[in-house]
Amino acid sequence: MTASPRALLEVRDLRVSLSVPGGTVRAVDGVDLTVMPGETHAILGESGCGKSMTALSILRLLPAAGRVVDGSVRLDGTDLLRLPEDAMRAVRGRRVAMIFQEPQSSLNPVLTVGDQIAEGVRRHQGLSRRAALRRAVELLEAVGIPDPSRRASEYPHQLSGGMKQRVMIATALAGEPDLLIADEPTTALDVTIQAQVLELLDQLRRERGMAVLLITHDLGVVAESAQRVAVMYAGQVVEEGVTADLFARPLHPYTRKLFAALPAVGKRGGALEVIPGTVPSLTAHVPGCRFAPRCDQAWALCRAAAPGWHPLGRGQGVRCHLYAEGRDRARSLPPGPAVVPASMAVPRDVTPTPLLRVRGLQVHFPIRRGLLQRVVGQVRAVDGVDLDLAAGRTLALVGESGCGKTTVGHAVLQLLRPTAGSVRFDGEELTRLSGPRLRQRRRELQIVFQDPYASMNPRMLVGDIVEEGMLAQGTLPDRTARRSRVADLLAQVGLDPGATDRYPHEFSGGQRQRVAIARALAVEPRLVVCDEPTSALDVSVQAQILNLLRNLQDHLGLAYLFITHNLAVVEYLAHEVAVMYLGRIVERGPVGAVLRGPAHPYTRALLSAVPVPDPAGGRAVIHLEGELPSPSQPPRGCHFHPRCPEARDLCRESYPETVGVGTGHRVACHLHPPS
Repeated sequence: MTASPRALLEVRDLRVSLSVPGGTVRAVDGVDLTVMPGETHAILGESGCGKSMTALSILRLLPAAGRVVDGSVRLDGTDLLRLPEDAMRAVRGRRVAMIFQEPQSSLNPVLTVGDQIAEGVRRHQGLSRRAALRRAVELLEAVGIPDPSRRASEYPHQLSGGMKQRVMIATALAGEPDLLIADEPTTALDVTIQAQVLELLDQLRRERGMAVLLITHDLGVVAESAQRVAVMYAGQVVEEGVTADLFARPLHPYTRKLFAALPAVGKRGGALEVIPGTVPSLTAHVPGCRFAPRCDQAWALCRAAAPGWHPLGRGQGVRCHLYAEGRDRARSLPPGPAVVPASMAVPRDVTPTPLLRVRGLQVHFPIRRGLLQRVVGQVRAVDGVDLDLAAGRTLALVGESGCGKTTVGHAVLQLLRPTAGSVRFDGEELTRLSGPRLRQRRRELQIVFQDPYASMNPRMLVGDIVEEGMLAQGTLPDRTARRSRVADLLAQVGLDPGATDRYPHEFSGGQRQRVAIARALAVEPRLVVCDEPTSALDVSVQAQILNLLRNLQDHLGLAYLFITHNLAVVEYLAHEVAVMYLGRIVERGPVGAVLRGPAHPYTRALLSAVPVPDPAGGRAVIHLEGELPSPSQPPRGCHFHPRCPEARDLCRESYPETVGVGTGHRVACHLHPPS
């Protein structure tokens, strides 16, 4: 009889508290986890549920206000919480290593990446400085960084986001750990880089027999990377099981709502499922189930008594009264939210004439060097873009970071003056406007920024922030009328009008994004540029914002230029999509045509890299060699040819013409020559 493998990590009844001015936050409240050697175990949940605090507790790296109140963390049978600090230092990096969410803030900006990796090698393997630097180069090569000897001598600011994340992985591997904790390792990365990082982690896990504790809120990443998954809510694990089983039949009402909140083309025409209310405050004792105030299946018992843990076989378990002994478990599986299939969605009445027409748009930034700051070159951020957008429609602009998407949005609004080209809004050329006339036109064009907190004055009340645009445009000169309008706008975006007297830091990320949308609507715009408005949001909050944007468009006839790298959002919300690469649009057309039948190799690579929330999905990722070239020195010929798996000699010689490949579907690629 073969003995069962011994667990590498066993967390039992872990409780962590944080001392804050308002009291004590029970950030982690009775968490149990078991991680086996060589497996990837994911912790899934929304922001603030306790995922990162659980990971930091394992390494005893809690902030100064945090402390472990109770529980045990056993690594190969040794309780890490009982070790003296000197012994714990030998565990960190050597037995257990961690990849932090934001590599830029985790890497030392004044040390080369080679020195930073070598520091860990010397600490844990006792090598000389020269030997440690050689090992650092080997680790950079192992994580797929090209020309590792040269890169080892560079500083973090000289590397792309994907490369910095690979350096973080190499640093974590310096001590050859048994357990690697990856805290949201792909959240800020493009889908192509995300696919590379996830594949790298899985390859290292298989080759080294290393276990991975993956912390994420992305269901697609979990489906494709993890063997087991634990779902956390308000400091507790509410469901756990084998990934395939949990995705096939999620049990807890919270888990089911997370799945229902995912945008998809099949949900076009219908509202996404949202989770009403907010996560309960963890400073006060909650007598019953923590999810009960937001659960549509809760009854009196849920509010009076906390549910226990109910194991259900095959390693799956759930913390819910629906699964108590003797209860009818069918209650846990209600029908999903009603969704109108894409083919049945009611078409909207739209104006066939474009509200926005962009032709030949160029935005170049001078490169200056020397004492006299002479211009020695140009960064071609946007290099000849054509766009059309009608009222009541959404045009999605997608592509990797650095391709010029945000610059296009700013140039349309004249926040950046174009180098060349035409931007016509409602028939008027915006590039020729200045002063009062441009200011007047800007009332009709607004923007919602990616980071709502950074775009708001933290010293201003929310009411003043929303009112500011009306003051600048001179609309509603009466203060009473303006304040009434502010209250109406906040109600329109789903916020309590009483929010006017609160500051931005008092709101959650989703609520701040609602304030940003209210501010944009204050001057009654006709076109809104949405710059990655959901990229930093949890699945459930993202669903709220997408529902809001869709409803506003239906009722107000707004046109959206939606800048994003989330193709699931594009499928759900957009009517047309334009794919950008290195300052130019390589493919554009109706969403269904482009996403179902991509004609450009770059579009196909982007689509192949999107994680699918289905463990049995079996997608084949198209790997792009190298990195996005510098826009200051774009490649000769087709800009994509150095990374294109289908490049031919003609691609290296000339840039392709844009040709039609279907109704409204156009592509710039030599694989589709002019007829």
